[in-house]
Amino acid sequence: MAVYVKMIKKFEDEKRVVYQFGPDEEQMGEIEFDKEKRIFNILHQVNDPGISNQAYENWASEQIIKIMFRNNGQFPDVTSVEK
Repeated sequence: MAVYVKMIKKFEDEKRVVYQFGPDEEQMGEIEFDKEKRIFNILHQVNDPGISNQAYENWASEQIIKIMFRNNGQFPDVTSVEK
């Protein structure tokens, strides 16, 4: 089973970036990444009845880490994950 996670940047400054993430724009959680401490904070869960919140949070976190290293910390306005 393939899963699609859309990520939309909501906010970014020199210290943090916040993305909305979820299977579609109707059902989104929110994750914050502290660029200095390199830690994540889940601000809102996705609450999809078919897939655990932990799975969505892990996929969003993985994508943010990939962006950090592949794009030299340049966070796109929209990105996605397919698992």
